[in-house]
Amino acid sequence: MRIRREREQNTSTPTKRRTPLRRLKVSPRLPVPDHIQKPPYVGSKLLPEISSEFQIHDEEGIARMRAACQLAARVLEYAGTLVRPSVTTNEIDKAVHQMIIDNGAYPSPLGYGGFPKSVCTSVNECMCHGIPDSRQLQDGDIINIDVTVYLNGYHGDTSKTFFCGNVNDAAKRLVKVTEECMERGIAVCKDGALFRKIGKRISEHAEKFGFGVVERFVGHGVGTVFHSEPLIMHHRNEKPGSMVKGQTFTIEPILTLGTTECITWEDNWTTLTKDGSLAAQFEHTILITATGAEILTKC
Repeated sequence: MRIRREREQNTSTPTKRRTPLRRLKVSPRLPVPDHIQKPPYVGSKLLPEISSEFQIHDEEGIARMRAACQLAARVLEYAGTLVRPSVTTNEIDKAVHQMIIDNGAYPSPLGYGGFPKSVCTSVNECMCHGIPDSRQLQDGDIINIDVTVYLNGYHGDTSKTFFCGNVNDAAKRLVKVTEECMERGIAVCKDGALFRKIGKRISEHAEKFGFGVVERFVGHGVGTVFHSEPLIMHHRNEKPGSMVKGQTFTIEPILTLGTTECITWEDNWTTLTKDGSLAAQFEHTILITATGAEILTKC
């Protein structure tokens, strides 16, 4: 009952009415120089299957993962500086694309299962996988920018939700708690820890504030393959299995002010909350160590 009352408070009518998202013009796919190494899925419109192999690395692999993840972190930090009213998500995509290729890397989303852009930009009620287009950011928006780079055969994956101009208190609280949930999920990780502890810790914190935790989208193993087992559930679950030293995967919870039910546009990517309420997400790629987890995508 307490959670229900808090959820009703969280979803009360905002002081400034938002215009619902709609699909606008998507600019042409940006080119990548021939000399840049490309992931195996580029050139196919089929969505790659989730690899069943865990991403566990030797010292050389860990070094390459660190390099890819640090580049992703720098790109994300740069992308955040571009967030302001009147900027389009197309413009953010173009700038991110250029920085990635200037550093000799490939933007992993580009061409993944036919995805047409180099970054995901998810605004307001968009849970994830937003395709950059001609929409101008508005004062009071929140936007998740999800960056993945492919460098020397390894993917580094990270995302963050940014404020555009003056954001209301409900949105600020949602974003703050979402980041805290990610951090609490990371805090339980170490060699031998159970995967299901991540979802338990995230759910406990989100429920204190009456926020929903989206079950449909999960974290994943990442390394030489973009998406692999283990799939990391962010809600309470009984998933078997435990973490292994040298393993890399993402933790990327999505929280909502209202329902966790979603709808996906005909582009098969853009996914919104069914009731139009705000959603926020944060993501890090982590490396499991003997005593904890190293956050590889932290600047």
